[in-house]
Amino acid sequence: MTTRLQDFGLQCREQWQALEPRARTIVTAVASMICAIIFIWVVQALEHSRAELQSTVAALREQAAKVEQQASEFEQLRAQPPAVVSSADVRGLVQGQMNAAGLSRAVRSMDAAEPNQVGVALGAVGFSDWLDLVASLNAQQIRLETCRIEALSTPGQVSVTATLVRSR
Repeated sequence: MTTRLQDFGLQCREQWQALEPRARTIVTAVASMICAIIFIWVVQALEHSRAELQSTVAALREQAAKVEQQASEFEQLRAQPPAVVSSADVRGLVQGQMNAAGLSRAVRSMDAAEPNQVGVALGAVGFSDWLDLVASLNAQQIRLETCRIEALSTPGQVSVTATLVRSR
């Protein structure tokens, strides 16, 4: 391999020396211009990369600051005592959610068996309205323990008998 490279070098030198001085000058000038163009292109690419890197670093620094802020907020929340469940009875909370959902007119009965449990019976209520009520009660830490749903003759209307319990 080394001999081939040496032979190639000798051939290049012989061809260079065989050129007229004017041709050598032209080849040298063209090669210099090509090298200058490549150098300028590389410098511009490096400058562009540096600018992109700086903007990326700035964005990462902002993200890091936000993460640090969120971490300190998280630690503050962890240091706080656990949230206390409302002292209001479940019956009052359920009644309030039913009033807010506009279902109080459909209540046939509501019995509080114990402070954390209430039984309700609803007649002629929209099924989607019932599902929305259950979702809003879940947000209040009140879950559905038992439920019986009967379809009525009016499409989309149901009657519901359910037991609701406060999560502990």
